[in-house]
Amino acid sequence: MASAYSMLQKVEIFQGLSDDELAALAASSTSRSFPKNTVVIHENDPADSLFVIEAGKVKVYCSDKNGKEFIMNTQGEGDYFGELALLDDSTRSASVRTVEKCNFCIIYKEDFNRVLEDHPSISRKLIANLASRVRKLTADVKSLALQDVYGRVANVLMDLSEERGDGTLYIGEKLTQQDIADRVGASREMVARILKDLTIGEYIRFEGRHIIINTRLPAKY
Repeated sequence: MASAYSMLQKVEIFQGLSDDELAALAASSTSRSFPKNTVVIHENDPADSLFVIEAGKVKVYCSDKNGKEFIMNTQGEGDYFGELALLDDSTRSASVRTVEKCNFCIIYKEDFNRVLEDHPSISRKLIANLASRVRKLTADVKSLALQDVYGRVANVLMDLSEERGDGTLYIGEKLTQQDIADRVGASREMVARILKDLTIGEYIRFEGRHIIINTRLPAKY
């Protein structure tokens, strides 16, 4: 398992911190493990900690009053969540559940504030990095609002894909039609129709439960 220091070096919101600042944060952190299918944080719970994923994978989601989940994102090693807990006293904006066994590097707000007493410049760098993250999220929300269902499905497929040596793109996550529907806010039937047409057009194919993107997806459906 990577050390807390090396993990924090990879965290986007800590970019630009000095070695001493990162070392102080690492020393204040705690390591914890959670088994598969465990809710790590609940939406609307008090927010008091930042989580960095050392190993494993999680899904970030919101639920409506009927319990229907909308998956906002999946995250893996080196990703993080709960960062706003370090800056305000609000509640969690989403829930996070482990998809597989996970190890986390956790920084609690109380410990973070103690580090700030000795390293006050951390807060300025953190705010600047978070501002950049908010701008990206705003652009993502704008794109989601302006796209039709096909555009959102195509974006999900491309965002989750990785290049392979044979010129195709491979989606390592085993996605069901319902998984994709939950991410894009559409019906499973609509997603199934889009995937079927992309398969017939030989834009994508399936290897077991993995989706392979053979060629650039069409701009419009």
